[in-house]
Amino acid sequence: MESISLLLGEALSPYQVSLSPSGSHGECLVTLKNSHGAIVVEREFNQAQLTDKRQLTDVVDGLHRDVLIAEGRLEPCVIAALRNAALDKRATL
Repeated sequence: MESISLLLGEALSPYQVSLSPSGSHGECLVTLKNSHGAIVVEREFNQAQLTDKRQLTDVVDGLHRDVLIAEGRLEPCVIAALRNAALDKRATL
């Protein structure tokens, strides 16, 4: 678990990353704090998401997105518009 914490810390720098046990089925709470110690994002993941390389990449991508939204640098409606544009593009191919 410590190596996962180090990997997440590197991938999500400059945020402070902490992992703590959560839930009765081995879930893990991932907390990202800014330089002032304020919680920016807090999410719960299952062990498989944190131990599988492919799923861990998805976790990091999702946390990056959540940080952008939490800090107001990305609006959820922009994400929806991008998804719709991608779906429309696939439909015309």
